[in-house]
Amino acid sequence: MSSNLLLYDVENNAATITINREEQRNSITPELIKEFLNYLDEAQKDENVRVIVITGSGQKAFSSGANLGNAMSDKGKEAFGDYAKLLKRLASFPKPTVARINGYCLAGGTGLVLASDIAIAKSSAKFGTPEVNVGLWPMMIGALIFRNVPRKKAMEMILLGEKISADRAAEMGLITRSVPPENFDNEVNETVKKLAAKSPIGIKIGKEAFYKMEDMSFEDAVDFLSEKLFDVASTEDAVEGITAFLEKREPLFKGR
Repeated sequence: MSSNLLLYDVENNAATITINREEQRNSITPELIKEFLNYLDEAQKDENVRVIVITGSGQKAFSSGANLGNAMSDKGKEAFGDYAKLLKRLASFPKPTVARINGYCLAGGTGLVLASDIAIAKSSAKFGTPEVNVGLWPMMIGALIFRNVPRKKAMEMILLGEKISADRAAEMGLITRSVPPENFDNEVNETVKKLAAKSPIGIKIGKEAFYKMEDMSFEDAVDFLSEKLFDVASTEDAVEGITAFLEKREPLFKGR
């Protein structure tokens, strides 16, 4: 399954998926998407993995988006479908996902960031949806943009096709936060460490519940989440967490 397109590493309960196309600004190819989906399957099955980190190789780019040559090939439609599948898989993934944005993040790369739970960027990173500049439109990621960014801000970014700073991206809600380069790795590592210490089963039930209720009416959402609260409260981890709180100690979660 492995190739040079992606690097996959598991350490300290975190699986890191690195887009390994530094010379091509970590652009996304159809083969890379398929491999990405396979690694997500592997990470989901691995009980030792509690957090997923997504990043790009080198210091210049997280991802510049899709390889445009592939977009114009006969297999373009299939690749678009696979990319849509990847966005849906990431957005609904049962384990917490962190986008580590080390450089430029454009077009389809922005989709990976929006589909992640937490997105931490170097303050020197740039973001954008430049598709309009080549006669295209950010179709699939639009479903995520409007779930994260106010409409007017999103449309300005989409229609102008200009790059924006990490600080502005954070203000818009495109990313979680912008961090000075000298603090970047420490910020990501501390966030991953904190996530890995949480209850895997509690996060799984919670993330799945929030994903499913996103488009429900208020009344249906409250009723649905009431049922899910009972589910998560019935886990061994919830008992351990409450017991540890009362005993004033750190909980030891086992994912059950």
